[in-house]
Amino acid sequence: MKRKLKIAIFGGGSTYTLGLIKSLIVEKESFPLKELVLFDQDEERQKIIADAAAILLKEQYGEDLIFTSTTNLESACKDADSVFIQIRTGGLEMRELDERIPLSHGVVGQETCGPGGMAYGIRSIKDMIDLIKNIRAISKDAWILNYTNPAAIVAYALKKQFPDDNRILNICDMPIAIMVSYAKLLGVDIWDLTADYFGLNHFGWFTKIEHKDGTDYTERLKERIIEEGFRPEDEEIANDVSWQETFAQARQTLLDFPEYLPNTYLQYYLYPDKIVEKSDPTSTRARQVIEGRQKRVHDMCKRIAAGSASSEDLKADIHGIFIIRAAASLAYNLKERYIVMVENNGIIPNLPSDAIVEVPALLTANGIHAFAIGEIPVFHKGLIEGQYAYERLVCEAYFEKDYKKLLQAMTLNRTVVDADKAKRILDDLQNANQKYWPSFQ
Repeated sequence: MKRKLKIAIFGGGSTYTLGLIKSLIVEKESFPLKELVLFDQDEERQKIIADAAAILLKEQYGEDLIFTSTTNLESACKDADSVFIQIRTGGLEMRELDERIPLSHGVVGQETCGPGGMAYGIRSIKDMIDLIKNIRAISKDAWILNYTNPAAIVAYALKKQFPDDNRILNICDMPIAIMVSYAKLLGVDIWDLTADYFGLNHFGWFTKIEHKDGTDYTERLKERIIEEGFRPEDEEIANDVSWQETFAQARQTLLDFPEYLPNTYLQYYLYPDKIVEKSDPTSTRARQVIEGRQKRVHDMCKRIAAGSASSEDLKADIHGIFIIRAAASLAYNLKERYIVMVENNGIIPNLPSDAIVEVPALLTANGIHAFAIGEIPVFHKGLIEGQYAYERLVCEAYFEKDYKKLLQAMTLNRTVVDADKAKRILDDLQNANQKYWPSFQ
């Protein structure tokens, strides 16, 4: 019988929280809970989710689960076994500016990539550092599983701030979400596949996809993707034009660079002009989320809160299942293999040791044990080193309050390159983020 756990979800008002709770329901045998707490600074936004979650859990989890929502960090963290963090400093309103401002200069506007990712990253660092300091003041041993974007910048900053805290795991669901599409193409169960993968967050490649029976599907996958394209992992994405374009571009990336299977986010760095050309500053991804997913989730929550969750088509999603299974591997020492972010330290010997690389690792109760990758090819090394330098400079600029390093970072980023353009974008972003950014000199 597995020990029941207390879990705290930070960012309880997120539109992803209800799907995460449904995933906890689906996974309750492998990850049993005694207590679940939602924490958010925005009480009103969280209440929309929490009212629906209370009914959903009562109907589908069981009476013995203690469920609360709070704006009190101490009560959320006290005696917690794991803390899941999925905060968005500035909300969707600032995400929209992250996307619109670069686009106004003819540059990729995206929440984690390029100038928008830098803006979001600088906003996220302070809140994440403060949160973890406060969590650790209450709970020294809780596992902290961080989903907060832009994960690469946040993970690098956290490692610099908390170099000896080995119970922080930075993860991203994009590799596993792509693998779901691979599984659908192959007609197999996603959890029967393992992947060899290397890169930085949102900047990596699959080198091998293998079934548990030993079948190597890598070349077959490449052929199927080129012939048929991707099959998105859920109906919402399948009907989403921007995701259709993303998967179509991933196919083109494979045609152009067939050595490895690409992470879909590479489109922003390898084809920035094409991305800008088909972008509409009046219909950003943030605006689509505000008018689409956020409205759908909030409307569903209100219906559930007014009656029951029984008639709602609410599914566990890969975002939720992934973080829960990773947490279970840590809590119960399952030693399962997942693609996560860790400090390089020789994992990829021809990359800087302090780079935060995204690679397969075993998750154990005693820590995270990454698999050695070996040296990588010159092309991929060159791309990664440029991106690493950008991420490092953003973090150094934050800690040192150094405007010059921000400008260097922006100029290095493959979505910008031009120094004059970088300065104009940086100044606009700095003006838009006066409430959130430190004062850079």
